[in-house]
Amino acid sequence: MTDKPNQVAVEIFGQTYTVKAGADPAYVEALAKYVDAQMREVSQAAGAVDSMRIAVLAALNIADEAFRLKNTARDVEDGARRRVSALAKQLAAALGE
Repeated sequence: MTDKPNQVAVEIFGQTYTVKAGADPAYVEALAKYVDAQMREVSQAAGAVDSMRIAVLAALNIADEAFRLKNTARDVEDGARRRVSALAKQLAAALGE
């Protein structure tokens, strides 16, 4: 951790970065560990040695994961809306509205 408030030093793929941590430095540290793990995984799988290439491939993997999670969340939200709408119709019918 650095001496400045709201900043945390993290290491990603052998490089140290000072990042604004917001309210929770542990969250930024967890993000950095995740990015580091993704870069190391890409490096091992692809055998790539150029850190920029590894970073881009890791970013693509993380973006893919984020898009899939967003799509899943949207699907769940859409399903919940349909169920609520159906229940509201059933309730209205039961109440004679």
